[in-house]
Amino acid sequence: MAKIERFYNLFQPEHYNVYLDINRQTKIIHGQTTITGQATQTQIAVNQKGLAVSEVLADGVAVPFEIDDEAEALRITLPVAPATVTLQVTYQTKLTDSLMGIYPSYYKVDGQSKQIVGTQFETTFARQAFPGIDEPEAKATFRLAIKFDEQPGETILANMPEDYEADGIHYFQPTVKMSTYLVAFAFGELQSKLTTTASGVQVGVFATKAHEAKELDFALDLAKRSIEFYEDFYHTPYPLPNSWQLALPDFSAGAMENWGLVTYREAYLLIDPENTSFDVKRLVATVITHELAHQWFGDLVTMKWWDDLWLNESFANMMEYVAVDALEPTWKIWELFQVSDVPAALERDATDGVQPVHVEVRNPAEIDALFDPAIVYAKGARMLVMVRALLGDDALRAGLKQYFADHQYGNAQGSDLWQALEDASGLKIGEIMHSWLEQPGYPMVHAQVNAEGQLVLTQQQFLIGAGQDQGRQWEIPLNGNYGTTKIMQERTLTVGDYQQLRQQAGEPFRLNVGNNSHYIVKYDQTLLADILQHAKSLSAIDQRQILQDLRLLAEAQQVSYADLVPLLQKFVTSPASIVNAEIYQIAQQLRIFVEPGSLAARQLRMLFAALSQATVARLGFVPKADESNDDQLVRPLALSAALYGKNEQVISEAHQLFGQYQENLVALNADVREQVLQSEVEHFANRELVTSLLQLYQQTSNASFKEDLRQALPHVQDPALLQQLVTEFKHADVIKPQDLRAWYRGVLQNPAGEQLAWDWLRENWDWLEATVGGDMEFSTYITVTAQIFHTPVRLAEFKDFFLPKIDVPGLGREIKLDTKLIAGKVSLVENEQKAVKLAIAATN
Repeated sequence: MAKIERFYNLFQPEHYNVYLDINRQTKIIHGQTTITGQATQTQIAVNQKGLAVSEVLADGVAVPFEIDDEAEALRITLPVAPATVTLQVTYQTKLTDSLMGIYPSYYKVDGQSKQIVGTQFETTFARQAFPGIDEPEAKATFRLAIKFDEQPGETILANMPEDYEADGIHYFQPTVKMSTYLVAFAFGELQSKLTTTASGVQVGVFATKAHEAKELDFALDLAKRSIEFYEDFYHTPYPLPNSWQLALPDFSAGAMENWGLVTYREAYLLIDPENTSFDVKRLVATVITHELAHQWFGDLVTMKWWDDLWLNESFANMMEYVAVDALEPTWKIWELFQVSDVPAALERDATDGVQPVHVEVRNPAEIDALFDPAIVYAKGARMLVMVRALLGDDALRAGLKQYFADHQYGNAQGSDLWQALEDASGLKIGEIMHSWLEQPGYPMVHAQVNAEGQLVLTQQQFLIGAGQDQGRQWEIPLNGNYGTTKIMQERTLTVGDYQQLRQQAGEPFRLNVGNNSHYIVKYDQTLLADILQHAKSLSAIDQRQILQDLRLLAEAQQVSYADLVPLLQKFVTSPASIVNAEIYQIAQQLRIFVEPGSLAARQLRMLFAALSQATVARLGFVPKADESNDDQLVRPLALSAALYGKNEQVISEAHQLFGQYQENLVALNADVREQVLQSEVEHFANRELVTSLLQLYQQTSNASFKEDLRQALPHVQDPALLQQLVTEFKHADVIKPQDLRAWYRGVLQNPAGEQLAWDWLRENWDWLEATVGGDMEFSTYITVTAQIFHTPVRLAEFKDFFLPKIDVPGLGREIKLDTKLIAGKVSLVENEQKAVKLAIAATN
């Protein structure tokens, strides 16, 4: 297994001149990179990958060099050292379709095939475009000069504004000091809309001409206001003259924070202002604010090495919500945090063997594996939400201002952030957060009234599935309502006489009020019964938290899953979308306890129909002008439940709507379009329908409509039609590689398609690895498979296929975690199935 070699100690770059001549027809790139920097010895190395180097000059004189592909290095022998030296490397490389390095994106306008060339250099893909020290710490300035087979009407963008053009070469202004992974450029036929912030930053949104111009408006307005918000919140000006937002047709991640040229999947930047669901608007807003938060936290100040990736991602993940909450307060965006980041972190972090937020990196493939969204993004954000609650915004902002001032255009480690926040607040926040940053997992606090009537709290690590308690402890911000200690450091804490406390408080005992701290609570029967009796007096977030904690405890077999079933009807009358989302999450989990086509499965469908009946009757398919945001979010949840429950009236209404809009399906109201399409596919599909919807999927430039089609089509029940879908998995002109995992998961979670999809994955793994194996999300094909599997047979098959791959760099941790995940579900079903079936039957 390759080990990471770090070259920055041998050679410290100060400035790069990067010249690239790119030919899209031949897919050949000719490059010449000049690097000025400090060499500490005669034997130095710079990173390269796949570069055919023809010459290396040092201060104008040819010097010996060697290509070391295993180490992704260009090793150079200098005549003297230490010294300031200017290296000039001449080379050739290729455009690839890997979505990494420099690559083309493909799209069509009016049936004509076109392409945009763009870049993706995070984590270690800048070395595929130009030689250099491809490490976050190796900050330097960059001047790009790019020539390409330019056609009339094409646009070229980079991190900085274009300086001038001569002889077909576009010269860009030098950048500020920055890391290699943030360098970016793109060119092709683009449309744009521009505006300027109050401080004079030019903001632009760019997209292909396959889109309507109005689709750029939402992003332009939000990007402008976000930069203005961050300048104020951070007390630090945006440091560049421009902030370009570019939508690329082919893009592996959701978005990328390249400094001054942020790139996005089209679905995460462009929306139809006249027909986009509120849910999608919230999602797009958080992606934009996340990437723009990075322009300070990640770009201006960058982690020193990848083990502190959380410094970038955790903070941006929290700030996306802080920004949207300030810009659109009526959206109640923190409720989205509660239904997305919070459960993702709690589920993933409860598996034994999960990585901590701060994790060591030992070989190159492990760098991409660091980007675990549930840990580095979601758990890290929860960690920082705890910090914000402890400090308050005044101290947080003062600390951040100092942090940026101390480290701007440089690098930092976690300890630097904690020091700045401690100086601003006087609170030893680094000591408090050490247990959260360095340890995997999180605690369960068991709250109980003992035999002496004392209210006692005990913490221990919470695990779902097999795992060993290693005696870990955390410093827990309790956020209790009985005047409990602010931070619980002890294993066991006695709060006081319960009856006396209950009488004084006049309300049930609660911990983690607001659900801001990263732990769950197991209440004893006395305390839980009191809470449930007064549940309607709780906030929507607290109601959701009670249900969520109980679901997690049931998954860990610490309470019976059967006991959750009666609670569904108790809470489903809530109008709050976040409560409904958890209710239907629990109901969906019940599906693992019933066999498809069985009596229990029919009874479960009847439960879904009963749960959704009143809400569907109240909201229907057609949105009303005065309805709340909650109504807009609850409607698709209830309709999806009704469809699973085989509600004939809902199926009939969906069929009528499909017929009404059949000639223009994109015009269906976006709030219900997915459910209408899903119902039609599931109940009325034939080859003609599936073929026509696939053609629409391929042709539409409306990203939201495209996603609705992607969600709906895998619901088809005919095996031959499912095979038709799976046949398209390897056809990139129909299903882009960036979207393939979602299609695979869609077919896999359909009981009629599970075997088909699983067979396809095993038969085509080598092809898949060759196609998307360099992608940081490649391992998530394993993740989504484990999310579906829950039987002994599937567990055995999963082990047979994946365990031989456990030593493949970047896959080992995921295989181990997901094996435990499936095994935990197998155990849960085995132990709880009888009781759960009885509980479901009792609801009919």
